[in-house]
Amino acid sequence: MTWLRSASLGIVALLAGQVAAAAQTPADPAPVWPNQAVRIIVPFGAGSVTDGLARVLADKLGETWQQQVIVDNRPGIAGIASAAKTAPDGYTLVLNSNGHTVAGVFNKSLPFDPVKDFVGVTQVASIPLVFVTPATLPATTLQEFIALAKEKPGTLNFASAGLASTAYLAAEIFKQTAKIDIVHVPYKGAPDAMTGLIRGDSHLYLLAANLTVELKQTGKVRALAVATPARSAALPDVPTVAEAGLPDYKYDAWFGVMAPAGTPRAVLDKISRDIARALEVPEIRERLTRQGVGVVASTPDQFDTLIKADTERYGRILKEAGVGTN
Repeated sequence: MTWLRSASLGIVALLAGQVAAAAQTPADPAPVWPNQAVRIIVPFGAGSVTDGLARVLADKLGETWQQQVIVDNRPGIAGIASAAKTAPDGYTLVLNSNGHTVAGVFNKSLPFDPVKDFVGVTQVASIPLVFVTPATLPATTLQEFIALAKEKPGTLNFASAGLASTAYLAAEIFKQTAKIDIVHVPYKGAPDAMTGLIRGDSHLYLLAANLTVELKQTGKVRALAVATPARSAALPDVPTVAEAGLPDYKYDAWFGVMAPAGTPRAVLDKISRDIARALEVPEIRERLTRQGVGVVASTPDQFDTLIKADTERYGRILKEAGVGTN
């Protein structure tokens, strides 16, 4: 019976070895993820709202994962396209705004599909946008701006950080809702757009609440309305869009993390949970709240649902307005 007992022990040892090997197979990278640097691609320049969010997260996630988390600024479509082509292993992420949902409306020859080639990880924030004009513009309220635009169609303009940026999308929806004709002036990035507004080169910009507070203090710009259902704590004296006389205007400027399609679900869940924990750290939450950022975390499924719903909604709105390529 000695030989039988030895054989049994050998089989047990062999099976144990196979189980251990299976636990480390590349098909299930979650137990060893991450074991190298993680890159967060931001399709906007340094100093943008998106860039700021990415850097806050990168610092905390680097501590959590004990790996370097690199913020890689690659403005424009090229940055997102590069992410779509990377291995779906969780080591390349994208932090983007809801402008991602309309990228296909403006460029039918995109080298990627904004929905099919990416999967949601988690929403990160919802940031109130403020209708801001130069202080020199003869319009002190949103209704006065609309009246001025109707009086001189095609002469007023609005700034953005480029097509498919959140400020662009917000302004286009404003144009439709208010039934006005104002011209789009794209800049290379948010800092340039703000400079154009201060100089008076552009007549309207939808700016994040925290940046509005800073510019408003200079006296060079005027805040007309906040694009939120309730007033912003950072700008309590500025009315909401509804209070300013445009109750049908609806827009939510969200920001979130995505990964290339095919990224293992276990990895997505881990990243989503770790980002949610980072956003719950009191100092981080307080820092973002002071900047007018609404902290929002979600599961991959919840974020995927939001991306798909907004892709359909905004795409329909812009196509009906004849915006974008055909």
